[in-house]
Amino acid sequence: MSSNAPDTGPESFAFDAANAERAKKIMARYPQGRQASAVLALLDLAQRQSGGWLPRAAMDHVAKILDMAPIRVYEVATFYTMFNLKPVGKFHLQLCRTTPCWLRGSDALKQACEKKLGIGLKQVTPDGLFSMVEVECLGACVNAPVIQINDDFYEDLDPQRLEALLDALARGETAKIGSQTGRQGSAPEGGPQVLTGAKAGA
Repeated sequence: MSSNAPDTGPESFAFDAANAERAKKIMARYPQGRQASAVLALLDLAQRQSGGWLPRAAMDHVAKILDMAPIRVYEVATFYTMFNLKPVGKFHLQLCRTTPCWLRGSDALKQACEKKLGIGLKQVTPDGLFSMVEVECLGACVNAPVIQINDDFYEDLDPQRLEALLDALARGETAKIGSQTGRQGSAPEGGPQVLTGAKAGA
């Protein structure tokens, strides 16, 4: 699964009833003749319905209902890294590799994933549970290093916490999102460092 070429997948695709209704509501936000503006949102719907990736038939379906040339939809899907053109795991790990996360140990997290899961980048575990890619900044630099799994962020990670997180997901447990060290929001590690003696309302 290391190739960048898209997987063709199933021969046909159509939105289920719920997503077809969502698609209509999304398209209605745009003026007549401008429905193509809904392409990102509809591709996201199609990807979610397809189990986290976009088969060609799904892109063709989006093109048809938006009255777009299929190549225009392919251009969008291949440009944005949030769209996956090959099957991914039930839990899709997106490891941030940008400078703040790198300085805080993202290389060690990647190595922990490779050792724990037995896969490399752009690969899926044999049981279909996990897949892994590297991404650029996830925008949670202050709580680096960060990994996004599906739609959720897991912050303040180290290899041990990451392995425990992967074990919990594999067991079917709901894992705690956000900081894995327990700090609130983006507060300093160890709690407040200044104004610790100030009275409330002072």
